Amino acid sequence: MSNTPPRGPRAHWILVGLLLVALLAELCLHGYATNVGGDGRGPSPPTTGAAAPSTVLHGGPVLRLTGDTAQTARLPAKTIALTFDDGPDPRWTPQVLRVLDKNHVHATFFEIGTQVNEHPDLARAVIAQGSEIGVHTFTHPDLTTAPGWRRRIEVSLGADSIASATGITPRLMRPPYSSVPDAVTAADLSAWRGVAAAGYLVVVADLDTVDWKRPGVDAIVRAATPSNGASAIVLLHDGGGNRSETVAALQILIPRLKAAGYRFTTVSEALSLPAPARATTSQRVRGQVMRLLQRIGDGAATAMTVLLVIALALGVLRLPLQAAFAAAHQRRFRKTARRPLRHLGGVSVVVAAYNEAANIAATVTSLVRSDYPSIEVVVVDDGSTDDTAAIVRSLRFRNVRVVSQPNAGKPGALNTGISVARYDILVLVDGDTVFTPRALGRLVQPLADPEVGAVSGNTKVANRRGLLGRWQHLEYVIGFNLDRRMFDVAGCMPTVPGAIGAFRRPALASVGGVSDQTLAEDTDLTMAIGRAGWRIVYRPDAIAFTEVPSSLRQLWRQRYRWCYGTLQAMWKHRQAVTQRGSAGRLGRRGLTYLLIFQILLPLAAPTVDVFAIYGALFLPWLQVAAVWLGFAALQMLTAYYALRLDAERAGSLWTLPFQQIVYRQLMYLVVVQSTVMALIGGRLHWHRLHRTGAVATAAVRQRVPDPRLRRPGPPPRQPPPPRQPPPRRVDARRR
Repeated sequence: MSNTPPRGPRAHWILVGLLLVALLAELCLHGYATNVGGDGRGPSPPTTGAAAPSTVLHGGPVLRLTGDTAQTARLPAKTIALTFDDGPDPRWTPQVLRVLDKNHVHATFFEIGTQVNEHPDLARAVIAQGSEIGVHTFTHPDLTTAPGWRRRIEVSLGADSIASATGITPRLMRPPYSSVPDAVTAADLSAWRGVAAAGYLVVVADLDTVDWKRPGVDAIVRAATPSNGASAIVLLHDGGGNRSETVAALQILIPRLKAAGYRFTTVSEALSLPAPARATTSQRVRGQVMRLLQRIGDGAATAMTVLLVIALALGVLRLPLQAAFAAAHQRRFRKTARRPLRHLGGVSVVVAAYNEAANIAATVTSLVRSDYPSIEVVVVDDGSTDDTAAIVRSLRFRNVRVVSQPNAGKPGALNTGISVARYDILVLVDGDTVFTPRALGRLVQPLADPEVGAVSGNTKVANRRGLLGRWQHLEYVIGFNLDRRMFDVAGCMPTVPGAIGAFRRPALASVGGVSDQTLAEDTDLTMAIGRAGWRIVYRPDAIAFTEVPSSLRQLWRQRYRWCYGTLQAMWKHRQAVTQRGSAGRLGRRGLTYLLIFQILLPLAAPTVDVFAIYGALFLPWLQVAAVWLGFAALQMLTAYYALRLDAERAGSLWTLPFQQIVYRQLMYLVVVQSTVMALIGGRLHWHRLHRTGAVATAAVRQRVPDPRLRRPGPPPRQPPPPRQPPPRRVDARRR
């Protein structure tokens, strides 16, 4: 029981932090690339503010914006330039290209950068068909309301995506939500000037078909038909929604206008613009990097969605299953609880104590004042440097012995106590535990069954004041009560707690006593006994109070040791998964449950929290809140049921939602740290918590006499220990 603080690596926290930051960045990139409106759906934002100059309002649909001047241009008469926004789309763009190719028509496609990154082959198909591509920004924001830095990034990233996919630098740009010249406002013009300064021609439209509203094929054809032989840049869409009406309208519109003498061409060809320049190496690299990051973000979002669904499904499934198993256990327990308590012979209580001066008097007194006859208490002072042994001797109980030894650790102290104990029923107790008066008698009752080798009692938190105390109180009641009831019914109990557990001596002997190979000696011992063929049960009315950590630092150290020790025990007993009988039940049920709910899900929890931040930033907040509140409500109901089973007040339930914000995060980090230490082969030393004497207060609450307040009289004469028949062999292959 060395007090040496754990020494472990710290670099992994930096690595974990960087990975979580990178994951959040990728998820945010995904959210940015797929934001609401980024797919081109929906109506354009309302146009407000002063109108643009008359030269723009009454000019052509192609704008060259240089400085404070705005030059416009129109297409020649009887010339049609079909333009398509919001693609490429894997369903509709190929159909549009087939119609164009069938009619030997070229068009201009204003494509969204994120869509190009998703479908670069379609962008290349547009160029191969003879059409051209212009920039429609990267995510389809409203450039008028976006800040200047975002406008520049949107156009630059969109152009890089096109350059990377096609090898061509686009020179045309169409602002999202733009329409015809007379709808342009002064604010629009001001926003467009900044991006046009990079050398782009801004292209709006002469005719806006509003095909995104799906007004009908005939309406689209009428809206796309110019009057009196005028030229027109026609605004259509090949992405952002169902474009079946657009495709059908093209099949009517193109032959009809050709028959009327119209010529179809691209915007650049109609204006006799030079051939587009080849993309530079830097443009290609930037586009490829952005495409890679976008694909990683998409994959991360998909993976996190799947992980979140699995985690929620397991969590939602776990809670009602816990409640169902607990109800089954409670029904079974009620039948046995009605039976009168039997005297099973003498009971030896072994108390392993190291520097327990704050609580040892209350612990020993509560045991001596038990209503079960024929007990002895063996206190093993494991090299304490305080007055632990002297306090116990000063109590002068006849049935209490003190055995002092050099510090050997808790397993060594327990084995020493077991070796000197007189009776074959042994109760192993921590030095900071207070038993209720009837706890001992109830705890040993299941040992009347010769197949039962160990019994778990019900540990409760003594110092449950404050948020931290209440959180641990809820954890003990929910986790220990519901989980242990479930393990009992399923026949796969993995842990009899060190605070209160009863054992049959032959069961302990069959596994060689308490092992010191792990830091969770109680879990290791319980698993070994289960693998040896003994039944292990839970007695919920055998109640003992223990002191829990009163600070986050102490809680970290305790749970770190528990988790690390549990990992050691699981690895040590991993072969149980392939065995039969009780060992197989422990392996395939108990170990699998621990692996999923105490290791894998906590390891994944930090990434789920990162996804929660992403959801709060990019997903509909009502949907996120509904999921969180629904899961919290299910937890509350389950916790309330667990409190009712333990006859506990529900006053601490209000702290449960806050537990998810701080306490659970600490537990997740404990699992991460323990797993890293286990993987790298680090060694964790035993470290003891600072005791405050809280169990003495619990003793007063339970009306357990405190020896510091009253001098106890001599105990009653103890009858000689009866001989117990040898237990029936349960699993000869394992015993």
